[in-house]
Amino acid sequence: MPSPSPIYHNSAAIEWRFQSHRRSPSQSELHVQSFHRLLPNYAETPLHSLQSLAKELNLGHVLLKDESLRLGLPSFKILGASWAVYRTVIERLGLDAQSFLRQNEQYLDLSLLGAAAHRKGRDLKLVTCTEGNWGRAVARMARYMGIPAVVYVPAHMPETTRNMIRGEGAEVRVVDGDYDVAVEATKEAAMVDGSLLVMDISWEGYETVPQFVVEGYQTMLHESDEQVLRVTGGKAATHVIVPVGCGSIAQAVVQHFKSAVREPIAGSAAAVLAVEPDTAPCLKTSLENGRATGVQTGESIMCGMNCGTLSTTAWPTLKSGVDAAMVVSDIEAHHAVLELEALGATSGPCGAATLAALKKACCIENMKARLGLSESSVVVLYCTEGSREYAAPA
Repeated sequence: MPSPSPIYHNSAAIEWRFQSHRRSPSQSELHVQSFHRLLPNYAETPLHSLQSLAKELNLGHVLLKDESLRLGLPSFKILGASWAVYRTVIERLGLDAQSFLRQNEQYLDLSLLGAAAHRKGRDLKLVTCTEGNWGRAVARMARYMGIPAVVYVPAHMPETTRNMIRGEGAEVRVVDGDYDVAVEATKEAAMVDGSLLVMDISWEGYETVPQFVVEGYQTMLHESDEQVLRVTGGKAATHVIVPVGCGSIAQAVVQHFKSAVREPIAGSAAAVLAVEPDTAPCLKTSLENGRATGVQTGESIMCGMNCGTLSTTAWPTLKSGVDAAMVVSDIEAHHAVLELEALGATSGPCGAATLAALKKACCIENMKARLGLSESSVVVLYCTEGSREYAAPA
């Protein structure tokens, strides 16, 4: 039976390393970073040092990677969505991604892709499913390219969130059900009309696009590596905490911080703590069962993480490389939002969940020691979304 504990400690992850035979960043990763730098509103997002919190928890450093404004949107999702949309459209048109970037080294005009599709007589349309930020990011890319987008959303999504997606020029279609039901409706729609399906969750037979998404998140991780060294005077991250959702961002984080190539540079791999809402503990449940396990979800203010099924491409990496999986409640995430606000950082509940997880881990008997958290630790919290409206839990 699954443990009633809010945290699952995966002792097998201590020795696991993501095996890469590269001695330097892959060409794909280099192109991802070049691509993002050419997009409108590109800027490095800040890394905040939460010194008072580090002192309270008796840790060396607690650092918050703030994704509340990324490429003009209030979430990190645009990093994965932009690269995945770009690569998907490029491949559908039979173009070369690297050549297109080289031809646009000074300014990337994405409308050229829409124009190329029109010249080839192809009516491209993007289709996706979202709890909020992902769909808006895909819609933003479609607007840049001048092609239509249809975004499927679960019925519980607030009208304000739907309107933000519509504000990007996309059509919003509401599905009577939760996120997993909406995913199935999206898959069916794409099969019927041949639209370009751009999702950050994978399943059997649909793996390439979600891998593009994971690649896209490398920009954030490389940024934070450099920022951490600057803030700490040359000390690399020893622990990182990341939200899960369907698993794509957690997969990117594990692969990055457990890379066999990175270790000689950073000194050692970083421990990865993954956090989920207690309404959707699909990773924790899967780790406890030793196999990918879907769960029935409930409503949560952490709606962007409220996924009942893990991405199939993420699961093998998470199973082997996540050091601990934790669940937090809505009230804990809400309190973390307020605490970050008091510290001068804005966040929504999904982003603040990483802080809630850190505080909870430090309070569980023996868990702090088991995770190796000490006065010499450098902890990075990935705060994945900006402030947004939600109903505060009682």
